[in-house]
Amino acid sequence: MRLAALALMIPLLAACTGKPSLTDASLSTRELELEEFFDGRLVAYGQFQDVFGTVRRQFVADIQGDWDGERLRLVEDFTYEDGSTEQRVWTLRKTGEETWEGTAPGVIGVATGEEQGDRFNWRYTIDLPVPAADGTVDTVRVTFDDWMWLLSEHRLFNRAYMKRFGVDVGDVSIFFEKR
Repeated sequence: MRLAALALMIPLLAACTGKPSLTDASLSTRELELEEFFDGRLVAYGQFQDVFGTVRRQFVADIQGDWDGERLRLVEDFTYEDGSTEQRVWTLRKTGEETWEGTAPGVIGVATGEEQGDRFNWRYTIDLPVPAADGTVDTVRVTFDDWMWLLSEHRLFNRAYMKRFGVDVGDVSIFFEKR
């Protein structure tokens, strides 16, 4: 009985952990402009950690961004530690002075985002391909709450909180660098 109660409490406690907010005080005077930062070639280094802190997957992504004045297209080519690859192509549109919408294959509906100062919050639901133990690939529907902070003209940090069925399942940490 105690073990069952503990198993129920862990996800509840994880859901109570603090998360960023656009109302948090900015730590810099930098201004993130997505269309400027992501226009051109970038490389990203990242990893997924489960709610217990265990690193489950690492990757490198080569990204080609193209801002044409109306839409930002991001072609992301991922290479995972096991040698598997994946490509995701995002199409983003600026919907206001600081707001964005976007789509990509696997994304359910439309992703929405908001810039404020040196940060950007991006939210969406996606069907992610996840390798199974038997070598096949399963699809898992998760919700992302992405937070990005401009660290310098050429570096951006991203922490994405992931939920499944409304319960925290882990987070993804990524460093982006302009080439």
